[in-house]
Amino acid sequence: MTPDALCLFALDASRAYGERVAAALGVALASHEEREFEDGEHKARPLENVRGKDVYVIQSLYGEPGMSANDKLVRLLFFIGALKDASAGRVTAVCPYLAYSRKDRKTKSRDPVSSRYVAQLFEAVGTDRMVTLDVHNPAAYQNAFRIPAEHLEAQGLFVAWFTAHLEDEPIVVVSPDAGGVKRAEAFRQALSQALGRPIAAAFMEKRRSEGVVSGEAVVGDVGGMTAIILDDLISTGTTLARAAAACKALGANRVYVAASHGMFVGAAGAVLADPALDKVLITDSIPPFRLPPALLGSRVAVLASAPLFAEAIYRLHSGGSLVELLQV
Repeated sequence: MTPDALCLFALDASRAYGERVAAALGVALASHEEREFEDGEHKARPLENVRGKDVYVIQSLYGEPGMSANDKLVRLLFFIGALKDASAGRVTAVCPYLAYSRKDRKTKSRDPVSSRYVAQLFEAVGTDRMVTLDVHNPAAYQNAFRIPAEHLEAQGLFVAWFTAHLEDEPIVVVSPDAGGVKRAEAFRQALSQALGRPIAAAFMEKRRSEGVVSGEAVVGDVGGMTAIILDDLISTGTTLARAAAACKALGANRVYVAASHGMFVGAAGAVLADPALDKVLITDSIPPFRLPPALLGSRVAVLASAPLFAEAIYRLHSGGSLVELLQV
């Protein structure tokens, strides 16, 4: 494929994010049309020739006022179908946040495995490749798809921020539950290498029953240290607030939280205002529109992930290595 064969679309709900990716990639967004009908149905179609082209479509699948995650998913699926019908050579779905990726296994009898059903929907309309950022369980995500499923990580963004902002104080990386230990350990090793000094590790116990989270024990030493709690997603914020309070109670000097996706539902704004949390880092995969403006910039820092996606798109288009991209 030649460079001019790359074609980048962003559906209207993710237009602002798509423009940032396009700017980092050095291309213009391709033109498309989205129409709403009186009965609630809609259609979308490309307004440019895509025959034989390498096409990338950006749509982050989070719910927001006026458009649910389901609506965004259906719009993306239908648009990909239209691209394939228009003889696009290859279509890649670029979803900074992928809805339903947390529901990747049965936790109760007769539970759905929604992540697998979403994968089948993408495959059914002819999607050739998926690209997303920090799903809850990367192995489950990759196994759900029969097409290539690329998994980007915000780890490098967080490492760069903490390297620039932390001094020589002792640091401990904390997983908010045992299931996140592997993610936290990879981050700890990368941050240790970037800072050139050893960094400790710890994790919280966590029990969930009927949506209620409990467990306050911390395995590992956090006293006198700066604690960095790492997770993939902040929903209500209660899990991270519980972990932050436990770290402070055990003598942590400062507590930071780093999470790839900031959903911030319910009373998350009030939870994040807790003085036990010194700073919360998220990426722009989901705009923090649910948070009070006063928290942004002061308590919450938003890191740009668009350049990461732009570089991934460029490498996928040109045959470059994503493994090297994700090495910190």
